[in-house]
Amino acid sequence: MNRTFAKLLIKLSLTFLAALIAFYVTSGGALFSLLLLTLVAAGLNYAIGDLLILPSYGNLVASLGDGGLAAATAYAYGQLDRSLAATGASLLVFALLIAGGEFFFHRYLRQDNPTGR
Repeated sequence: MNRTFAKLLIKLSLTFLAALIAFYVTSGGALFSLLLLTLVAAGLNYAIGDLLILPSYGNLVASLGDGGLAAATAYAYGQLDRSLAATGASLLVFALLIAGGEFFFHRYLRQDNPTGR
């Protein structure tokens, strides 16, 4: 299996699990909406957080940025799809779960490839 594909699969799984906890468990969001949110949030976090911010600014800044970007993405998505109850509490839980998960994911990326890519 391609190493980049494996990393993206881990990122998608992490994002889906965070979305499941933050939106499905707390407010019963629709699973299809969570899958779409996962694809959008993980894609943006990969493109911006992992490829741009992580190599330049380090793990902590990239992790916090990923959490904030994920919450902003979920808020915007929640405005478009009302089946996703993007409350303040669920957005905060999502941001914290993403930031925490990304912190360890970035460590894995850097261990596997010192440039972080």
